[in-house]
Amino acid sequence: MARQRTVKYPPKRGKLTKRQVKQAVEKVVRERLEREASESHQRIHSTQSSPLLEAIAEALDISENHYECAVKLYKTIRTWLERDESSIAHYSPEIYPQGAFLLGTATKPLSDAEAYDIDLVSELRLQKTEVSQEKVKTLVGIEIKSYARANNINYQPEEGRRCWTLRYADGAQFHVDILPAISDVESFEVLMTLKGYPTSDWSNSAIAITDNTLSNYCQIDTDWPSSNPKGYAKWFRGRMQTRLDALSQRQIDGAFEYKVKTPLQRTVQILKRHRDIWFDENQSAYEEKAKPTSIIITTLAARAYNNQADLQQALMKIVTGMQGHIAAYKKGVVVIPNPVNPLENFADKWQEHPIRRTCFEDWLKQIYSDLTQALEQRDIQSVGKSLKSCLGERVISEALRNLSKTGNHPASTLASTLTSENPITQ
Repeated sequence: MARQRTVKYPPKRGKLTKRQVKQAVEKVVRERLEREASESHQRIHSTQSSPLLEAIAEALDISENHYECAVKLYKTIRTWLERDESSIAHYSPEIYPQGAFLLGTATKPLSDAEAYDIDLVSELRLQKTEVSQEKVKTLVGIEIKSYARANNINYQPEEGRRCWTLRYADGAQFHVDILPAISDVESFEVLMTLKGYPTSDWSNSAIAITDNTLSNYCQIDTDWPSSNPKGYAKWFRGRMQTRLDALSQRQIDGAFEYKVKTPLQRTVQILKRHRDIWFDENQSAYEEKAKPTSIIITTLAARAYNNQADLQQALMKIVTGMQGHIAAYKKGVVVIPNPVNPLENFADKWQEHPIRRTCFEDWLKQIYSDLTQALEQRDIQSVGKSLKSCLGERVISEALRNLSKTGNHPASTLASTLTSENPITQ
């Protein structure tokens, strides 16, 4: 009698939740995009587009004159607030930059009519238990107004939700936002411990900032908004440490990086410029504040970066990998955690305003499409022509001119660029 075979079936599993299905689908889509990007890069590697991308990023850099003006403004404001006669001198003010200038990702404005934004922090040595947010804001404001008068600045300093803004005369092309703050190291470390998060090297630069829309703004209260621009900059540098170790960094007072940039910094510059142009063209389809924020773009780009030395490889790896770092969910809320404060969600407004998430995802799909279409071209001139609509005709023209001067390009593609019957016009 034949031996009866016993077939064992795998144990039954419960039905997947909507969240699990969504995560599985996003994982498949993400892996497919990364695979397609890798295959695309292999197909177009012979075009050697990285020199052009480098030239584009350099064309997005602020000019040396504007950079020197920015450093001069920073130094004069710092000197004024820290001088002996300052009304806040006995609070040992510390003035330092934050944002794109600190990270080395600042870019030129879209047009000559727009101004550069310089973001500074004015940190006073005070405690939450002895002063209100309003008091700190007022103390810094008094000196900012005094600085404006002493330097014959035509525009009066403006008080914003969190900052004081100095608008320089037409032609200077600078707006300076000064953020009043006090140290928050001890409170932040206690909070992290209570919430079960370990403290880190970044914790020792946490600050408490002011917000005049809060109900306790005028009261002495330990509940203040928090920030950590120094810690974030340290984390950001850590994401490109291998490349930083291989490059010589030029710094001004240990604050501003200039000239030499890693592929991560260059990628962020390109992403922000594409974002600006794309949103300007498509703003009517979204809400005014739906424009993808620089902090979200920078954070996701840094997380997706793996210290690639080649800009083209880094750019495509980052563009295809950013979505994968939005895969953290808590009770249905999309979370993009602040890397130096896990309690802060950079995407906290996406739940209340889902159009902002839609806008970000639409932009991410568009930049992937624009880049793959451009990088599939056979020569540098065609790549540039394809990119001019999404990165700006003036920037592309400048990049091609600079590329021809330096000779940092394949000879055949340069010849095509210079002798084409239909060159890219300025």
